[in-house]
Amino acid sequence: MSTEQGKATDPALAAGTNRPMAGQSLRHVRLEVTGRVATVTLDRPERKNPLTFEAYAELRDWFGALRHADDLRAVVLTGAGGNFCSGGDVHEIIGPLVGLPAPELLRFTRMTGDLVKAMRACPQPIVAAVDGVCAGAGAILAMASDLRLGTARARTAFLFNRVGLAGCDMGACAMLPRIVGQGRASELLYTGRVLGGEEGERWGFFNRLLPPDELLAAAQAQAAALAEGPAFANGLTKAMLHHEWNMGVDQAIDAEAQAQALCMMTEDFGRAYRAFVARETPAFRGN
Repeated sequence: MSTEQGKATDPALAAGTNRPMAGQSLRHVRLEVTGRVATVTLDRPERKNPLTFEAYAELRDWFGALRHADDLRAVVLTGAGGNFCSGGDVHEIIGPLVGLPAPELLRFTRMTGDLVKAMRACPQPIVAAVDGVCAGAGAILAMASDLRLGTARARTAFLFNRVGLAGCDMGACAMLPRIVGQGRASELLYTGRVLGGEEGERWGFFNRLLPPDELLAAAQAQAAALAEGPAFANGLTKAMLHHEWNMGVDQAIDAEAQAQALCMMTEDFGRAYRAFVARETPAFRGN
């Protein structure tokens, strides 16, 4: 494994300034942009879309750069060929990790964790469209998304313990209990068993289920609807959903008061009021 894996694959992505991202292309995943919605497709269907070192790093950098992009307002994350993601590539990731010294292993695990941090930190809502296999790191990517649409044939498995690893991977022990509850998360992380689509919807992992041939369109429609909303306010909603995990209730109420006061200073707040008075639909501009 190269020590270069922890570095940005495209230095321009980490420039830290507002810049358009709609015209970019990615090397290790497929990126398509329609309007203000980006669709990121894990595109190795012959192997159920496993991740490589390069794909991890590229996704980490791209999601990180979204913090500075104002032309994209929502993201759809999906997989090609009827599967979401089978996790880390057995031959290109798992094999090389065996026998590496601790510093190299920690560099890798921190990089994968940084991908989840970048997904949580970007202001754009992320809608995962999950069909078929959703295992290991793939289950983590779905978990780290803001909304999850699935199919009845989706098969989600946090299977780390089945390969001799702990269930505490990429934030799973912190995030999964908040989605499905402590007991259910414990079961999934201790056993590594498959969570079927219908069970996943009952447990709250999936927001709803769609037929496979309608899944991607539904996810893109959901993302497009979010993109038409007040982008600044949506970004604050996402930030507070994550930040308030570490707050007491009173502290959260105070933090939300400050966040809402900021939203009341935006032009979108005034646009919404004027549209209401005129009995029109507000046209939000994100400012």
